[in-house]
Amino acid sequence: MASLKEIKTRMQSVKSTQKITSAMKMVSSAKLRKAERVVAGFLPYKNQMTSILQNYLADNRDVSSIYAQRRDVERVAVIVFASNSSLCGSYNATLIKRLQQSVTTHRDVRKEDVFVFPVGKKAIQACKKAELNIFAEYEQLANVPSFEEASALADTVMDLFAARKIDRVKMIYFHYASKGHQQLMADTFLPFKLETEEKFIANSNYIIEPSREEIIDKLIPMVLRLQVYGAAVEASASEHAARTMAMQMATDNANDLLQELNLQYNKSRQQSITNELLDIIGGSFK
Repeated sequence: MASLKEIKTRMQSVKSTQKITSAMKMVSSAKLRKAERVVAGFLPYKNQMTSILQNYLADNRDVSSIYAQRRDVERVAVIVFASNSSLCGSYNATLIKRLQQSVTTHRDVRKEDVFVFPVGKKAIQACKKAELNIFAEYEQLANVPSFEEASALADTVMDLFAARKIDRVKMIYFHYASKGHQQLMADTFLPFKLETEEKFIANSNYIIEPSREEIIDKLIPMVLRLQVYGAAVEASASEHAARTMAMQMATDNANDLLQELNLQYNKSRQQSITNELLDIIGGSFK
């Protein structure tokens, strides 16, 4: 059994760790509230833009777009949103595992023909470790999501697709549903799906100017840019939520460990006192 000094040292160490995890939880909670406000302010705009495009596509007219061309898949691009720092539970590990699955899913595509656009330091490190073909790195976009940088990423991917240098683009990120629930998404970003959902009810109360074709040519790239930015802000909120929950669990575990160590300390102390009393009693009979 450990000595009283060893148990006391261990308790002090656990208390110090608990203070750190508790402080990190409060910091992550503050960042999460800020990220939630960004998501809440952006999603209505994104949904409305998507609804406008859905209305244009729902009137059963023939629509074509360079971003909707379906062709044989020879080269694939994957956009993955991870974090710049760790201590957020299985957040990054789950994303990296899904990225590796996406790389191996296309059996007819060689590994060198898979181009990765990693967002976040953890994704960049994982891609380098797995020797994946990194097209461009986006570390800052994971730290502070900005529409300008997200648009630049979207434009780069769209230009490559339009130039037929890549044939399919997937986007992997965590959709932020709530503080306690984040859903892993692996969406097909390109080719763009022109079909409307069956449950969608079209509203044709629009005056189209200058022309329907020109409007759609502008709307599709705009919606694609919004999708990338939306993934970035949702990934940021999901990261902070995952870190908040991880630090909460670490703080709770430290509290449970302290209770066990305190009980062990009291038992050891009681045993030590009992042994001393037995020695005194035994010595009195000599």
